[in-house]
Amino acid sequence: MDKILPEKPVLVMLYGFPGSGKTYFARQLCEEIQAAHLEEDRIRYELFERPRFTKQENFALNRIMEYMTSEFLNSGISVVYDMNAMRVSQRRQLREMARKHKAEVLIVWFQLDADTAYLRNSQRDRRRLDDRFAAGYDVEQFKEVASHMQQPEPTEEFIVVSGKHSYPSQRSSVIKKLADNGIIKPSAAMHKMVKPDLVNLVPSGGNQNQSGRQNITLQ
Repeated sequence: MDKILPEKPVLVMLYGFPGSGKTYFARQLCEEIQAAHLEEDRIRYELFERPRFTKQENFALNRIMEYMTSEFLNSGISVVYDMNAMRVSQRRQLREMARKHKAEVLIVWFQLDADTAYLRNSQRDRRRLDDRFAAGYDVEQFKEVASHMQQPEPTEEFIVVSGKHSYPSQRSSVIKKLADNGIIKPSAAMHKMVKPDLVNLVPSGGNQNQSGRQNITLQ
């Protein structure tokens, strides 16, 4: 089946706990639309034989991801940015980059409770394509990552999907949003959409503290 060619380049950023299904979604979406899948974890293992996840390593990886994203967008190629866009300042910088290259931006927020996300992350199967390069966290490391997460603000262009829903259901919601924003043709979107089953969730804000960071309940 032919891939959908966006009418204009789009930068799709992903937000959610480790284990919420971001890479699984990104890989499959890029099999259906013309977009480059920039997978942070895979690039890390290609660059570093034995990744140590140090600040210096993370800094180098961020710079490389940003450079590759800029080059793709500058060439008119859409990008699914498969690095957790955790912080407001990070997303702002990426939006400015997209604006420079006349590209649209969409954040896909994978909502999933912290306990389920941690359980998924701790049970990754390295034989599976989407788990092969993913970082594994113990409880304290998971909490540390979650403490730095800042939820998308109302001024940001985002859509919320459930991390517990199937890929076709998540895809339907995202494809509809892309069509509504004029990024893909409605006619091209129709055959990719399924009957909605609560895929457009409304963020409750109940798990957000005053600093905009996630609260988690892991013991």
